[in-house]
Amino acid sequence: MIKGSQSIQFDKSPFLISSGSIVGKKEGEGPLGNLFDVVGEDDLFGEKTWEAAESTMQKEACLLALGKAHVTPEEVRYIYGGDLLRQGIATSMGMEALQIPMFGLYGACSTSGEALALSSMAVAAGYGDLMLAVTSSHFGSAEKEFRFPLGYATQRPLSAHWTVTGSGAFLVGTRKSHVRISGVTVGKIVDYGLKDSQNMGACMAPAACDTIIQNLEDFERKESDYDRIITGDLGYVGQSILFDLIRKKGKDIKPNHMDCGMVIFDQKKQDTHAGGSGCGCAATTLASYILPKLEKGEWKRILFVPTGALMSTVSFNEGESVPGIAHGIVLEHC
Repeated sequence: MIKGSQSIQFDKSPFLISSGSIVGKKEGEGPLGNLFDVVGEDDLFGEKTWEAAESTMQKEACLLALGKAHVTPEEVRYIYGGDLLRQGIATSMGMEALQIPMFGLYGACSTSGEALALSSMAVAAGYGDLMLAVTSSHFGSAEKEFRFPLGYATQRPLSAHWTVTGSGAFLVGTRKSHVRISGVTVGKIVDYGLKDSQNMGACMAPAACDTIIQNLEDFERKESDYDRIITGDLGYVGQSILFDLIRKKGKDIKPNHMDCGMVIFDQKKQDTHAGGSGCGCAATTLASYILPKLEKGEWKRILFVPTGALMSTVSFNEGESVPGIAHGIVLEHC
C-alpha cells in the first residue's frame, strides 16, 4: 500500500529472519564488541589486500545469516548488496562464490537501508520467498579510495569519522520471525552545498531530517510512536545538526534518537573523533545490537535510517558538493 509521497506500508509484511555480522579488531574493542558474530584478529581476514578482505567479510556475513536460518544459497532468490568501492568490487567479488542472482547497489553509507527496502519490496510483491541484503565497508580501503592512503599519515580533523571495518547481512523473507519490516520510506537526494568530505555528518544530516519528517507525515505518526529513531552514522557533529533541523520542522526526536556511529566506538578511548561511518556501521549495529532488542520485545517499533554521503573521488576532485540520502526502514516486534 502506498503511503503519502515516499513510503510503502506492506499489507503482508516480510520478516527479517536472520542476520550475520563480522567486524575488524578495532570494532571488536568497542562497546558492542561482544555482540558481533565474528571479530577478526586483524583487518585482512586472511587476505592480501583490504579490498579482498572486504569481499571475504561480505561472503562470511551472508553465510552466517544463511546458517542461522538453516537456508542454503540455492534457496535464496536474489541478493541486494553494495559497498563503498569503485564499481562495487567488494560485493561482486565477495558474492561470486554464492552464485545467487544479484543486484549491485550504491547508496554510500545508506546502502543497508536501500538493500533492506528493495529486499522487503521484492518479497512483499511475491518475487521470491527469500532475499539477502548485504553491505560492507573497510577503514583501509575507504581511506585509500576517498581520502588519503594511510601511509601518508595525514592529520584527521575532529569532524572526521572513522570508517567501520565490518559487514552485515540480512535474510528477508516470508518465513515468520520476531521482527517484521512493516514499511519503508525511500529517501530523496538532499544537497545543502557542503563540500567537506571530512565532515560527513554535516553533509548527511539534512537528508536524515528529510526522510524522518517524511516518514512521520506519510505514516501519520508522532516521534513517540517509535521506541527509537536510529540514524546510521551521523556521529556527534551530525546528530547536533539533525536535532536543530528537526526542531525547525516543529518536531523533537532527541528523547528517543540513537546513532549507530556514536555507539559502535568509544569516542574518547578509541580516538574516533566524530564517530563511526561506512556501510558496515549501520549494518553491523543493526545485526548485533538493534535486532536482538526487537526480537526480545524490548523495543516494539523502530525507524532505522541509514544515511549516505553521495560523493566519489571524481566529484570531490572536481569541487562538487556532497549530497546526502537516507532511507527509512520501519521494523516492528511481532
